[in-house]
Amino acid sequence: MAERILFHVQHLLGIGHLKRAAAIARAAADAGLEVTVASGGFPAPGTDFGRARIVQLPPARAEDDSFKVLLDEAGRPIDDAWKAARREKLLEVFRDVKPDVILFELFPFGRRQFRFEILPLLDAAAQVRPRPAIACSVRDILVEKPRPERNREVVDTVRKYFDAVLVHGDPALIGFAETFSLATEIEDRIRYTGYVADGAPIGPSAGKATPEVVVSAGGGSVGEPLMRAALAARPLTKATGLPWRLLTGPNLPDAVFEDLRRSAPSGVTVERHRADFRNLLAASAVSISQAGYNTVMDLLGSGARAVVVPFAGGQESEQSVRARLLAKRGWLEMVEPDDLTPETLARAVDRVLAATPPAVAGIDLNGMVRAAGELRALARKARRAA
Repeated sequence: MAERILFHVQHLLGIGHLKRAAAIARAAADAGLEVTVASGGFPAPGTDFGRARIVQLPPARAEDDSFKVLLDEAGRPIDDAWKAARREKLLEVFRDVKPDVILFELFPFGRRQFRFEILPLLDAAAQVRPRPAIACSVRDILVEKPRPERNREVVDTVRKYFDAVLVHGDPALIGFAETFSLATEIEDRIRYTGYVADGAPIGPSAGKATPEVVVSAGGGSVGEPLMRAALAARPLTKATGLPWRLLTGPNLPDAVFEDLRRSAPSGVTVERHRADFRNLLAASAVSISQAGYNTVMDLLGSGARAVVVPFAGGQESEQSVRARLLAKRGWLEMVEPDDLTPETLARAVDRVLAATPPAVAGIDLNGMVRAAGELRALARKARRAA
């Protein structure tokens, strides 16, 4: 019987967490594991979970980038009754799946707002024999916590419940301790998987298409400033004669999307998303984007020339840290968010166009496969302990 994985995933604003989780779930299912994803965010078009089974929990999203208010499917703040119903749904999924491994995306390093369902699930798992292994799936760079005592809470939770912390990064670029100060206290749990880059092959047409400038904003919730700046920068760049394609993301407000479509000049296409995004990047003259984990991995995997403008709203620092590291290696050009104007963006595009394509080497981009292997090892160890 195949080893069973229950993967708890909750995205709140963008869709980066969901996309990375989908890639890991897909790789684990391809490796022969039986994967169930309990998804707590709103569905995102174009997210490929492969053969993994998806169970949609009552969805929640953040009202804004402060993440202080969570809204339900009707746009109302979640309340105790909503929490109780969702907690019971998650526990029902756990009882049905009978997992060998429970994998939590980000928790306990984030998603603290969902302790109302995660802690009861952890306690329920602790009562089962054989006990399932407990693991965390977390990206390479964390957002600095405003209250340092929260780090102590994270360590205590890891040591009480978790068997492994799967860090989707490579210490050759940045170690987990650089953004989590107490990492040495859980060092025995940390497993670096390498970066989770989509392993799908670039299509044969990628190198033959007409080169274009691809502007993308991930999920799109906070992408309007980049879209507006890119449109204004186009006539200022040496790429003004090329076709430009704006991929706004599914979460850009409809009114903004329609306004961008109406105002786009000839030679500019405005779309929500494309399933062949990596092909578009590989064929592009240059990519302009934010610096979220998944977008950056797509850039590195496709070899695209790139300009990134990290999102730094609210307390977010993760994209800026990653972008600076990669810009220092010459793998992309960075425009600081506070410096974003049509002029600064145009100059960055021209610098990238004049440069040779990046030669990415020296970091592990095999995170999908390694994460699946770690999950299999945890599942088999849990079964042997029965």
